[in-house]
Amino acid sequence: MTNPFQNALEQLRRASEVGDFTNDFLDVLAAPEREVRISIPVRKDDGSLEVYEGYRVQFNSARGPYKGGIRYHQDTDIDEVKALAFWMALKCAVVNIPLGGGKGGITVNPKELSETEIEKLSRGWARGMADVIGPDRDIPAPDVNTTPQIMNWISDEYSKISGDTTGAVITGKPVEQGGSEGRGTATAQGGFYVFEEMNKELNLAQGSTVVVQGFGNAGQFIAKLFHEAGYKVIAVSDSQGGIQDPSGLDIPKLMEHKAERKPVNDFYAGTQISKQELLEVECDVLVPAALENSITKENVDRVRTKVILELANGPITPEADQVLFEKGVPVLPDILANAGGVTVSSFEWEQNLKGERWTEEDVFGKLQPIMQESFAAVSSVAKEKSIDLRTGAFIVAMKRIEQAMKDKNII
Repeated sequence: MTNPFQNALEQLRRASEVGDFTNDFLDVLAAPEREVRISIPVRKDDGSLEVYEGYRVQFNSARGPYKGGIRYHQDTDIDEVKALAFWMALKCAVVNIPLGGGKGGITVNPKELSETEIEKLSRGWARGMADVIGPDRDIPAPDVNTTPQIMNWISDEYSKISGDTTGAVITGKPVEQGGSEGRGTATAQGGFYVFEEMNKELNLAQGSTVVVQGFGNAGQFIAKLFHEAGYKVIAVSDSQGGIQDPSGLDIPKLMEHKAERKPVNDFYAGTQISKQELLEVECDVLVPAALENSITKENVDRVRTKVILELANGPITPEADQVLFEKGVPVLPDILANAGGVTVSSFEWEQNLKGERWTEEDVFGKLQPIMQESFAAVSSVAKEKSIDLRTGAFIVAMKRIEQAMKDKNII
């Protein structure tokens, strides 16, 4: 399988060839500031003991405390977490929020654990990482297979150890425990704001077709936003498989179906398709919202879409990126398109530190101009240099990180 961290470094190399950056800066940016691995023993419900491996990678703090999610997945490893932490550093910089890049994870299939076992695992991660996280050091958040409840357990465990009562150590908490209004839909909402800006140039009409790979939190809500805006969502998939209906799927009903913990390919309407076939469905907008390395040099020639909106992190390999650029298929890159999540996470952090509570209207009122201005900055660089939007986003972010490093005499 393609190493996601090597993909990230290849993206960095491409941006460095176009932008005017010093070797000193590039050498510092390419290396994480800290990698932490911990063992987490968990007493299972049947009395047996299992030891899990947990991670936290802190990539760059030139612009502020590290920020990034925690994922629970059986394929999670240190290279994946390093790549995600690197992308987070750039993501925070491209939307110009005062945070750096971090990411965490545990190698585990949470579907095989009871709720009690997941709580023990989560509190164990918090204990193991208590010395390296904190409101002014590193602020984790949810990611794949982690929930507001898990964030609350981690926050609670950290407060017992540290005495901190602000709750600002972690974001993505339940609203009643200090979470922010709008956080659950923020990734999709931010992506939709970016798409709307791009569509001022594309002029895709209502009724245009959308395909969504991944029907977790981000995938469900982006499908809902497109559906409500009059687009036809004609295919979706989850980890079990996909479903297709050229006349358009009933997204609210499909979300209800998914809420009952049923796979999408068990839905009453449409035709079952495989996860791979879904990526090859002809459409106007393709939204990868699952895991890394979904579109590669092996399948990119079978992808038939007018634009790609990356809600997942790293879903397109560098080789496939080049093919899409040469074919004239614009890609709204992950470090811009899915940055609504971390932006609203930064709002939650700010609210916790100040002891404030903002309404959802306040949150999205602050989010929309940030996403619009970020797209404008990225698009301007891409047009000026005749490069793809991903490389444009990298250059915007790298220039901001470089300036912060110079201001702090790091380089």
